Amino acid sequence: MELFSPAFWLALLNVVFIDLILAGDNAIVIGLAARNLHPSVQKRAILYGTGGALLIRIVATVIVLWLLKVPWLLLVGGLLLIWIAYKLLAEQGEEHSDIKAGGSLWAAVRTIVIADAAMGLDNVIAVAGAAQQHLVLVILGLLISVPIIVWGSTLFIKLINHFPWIIYLGAIVLGYTASNMITEEQRLVPFFTEHPALRILFIVLVTAGVVFAGYRKRASSNKPGGERQHSYS
Repeated sequence: MELFSPAFWLALLNVVFIDLILAGDNAIVIGLAARNLHPSVQKRAILYGTGGALLIRIVATVIVLWLLKVPWLLLVGGLLLIWIAYKLLAEQGEEHSDIKAGGSLWAAVRTIVIADAAMGLDNVIAVAGAAQQHLVLVILGLLISVPIIVWGSTLFIKLINHFPWIIYLGAIVLGYTASNMITEEQRLVPFFTEHPALRILFIVLVTAGVVFAGYRKRASSNKPGGERQHSYS
């Protein structure tokens, strides 16, 4: 993929969108960790904590990019991303009551960094897949999306609540990214190259299957007596 070509910009948009779709819990953690600090210190805690989380996420994504070059791990990453796409639609958001508010600047920063690292596996796998193993895309995508996560996630979550179809669009993007990762597994490329129609059919079936399974789960959870979802993650 050539730098700054139409395909590059499309992939970058894909990376940013996926990171935003999966960012709800990260915004909640940031808010909870800094909630007890004085307003004058809160901004610094959020800035430092997010900066540390961004560095860790870039390093983790680079490691995943390297690992995806190992035989069969692209297939494993694709399967994990299918599960993540399903969870996006099906799983009830966590309340994060176990996130301890920091009593000082560096305690809050530490909480933000550790919690983000623990929760960031889905983002790392999704971004690595969407970036098509392109390091520049990974770094640019995270540099663009992380500030939006910090200052705009609340608005983005409200937007999703008003327009629920956005979450389905996110699941479609993740489903496509996951199935495309699987078809690019080096051991499977000869088969899909020889049968391009089967590659297209596979991508369509996986993406549709993720959306259908997630929709069914959400529908059953939202019935009377079922657990109603409170947030998106």
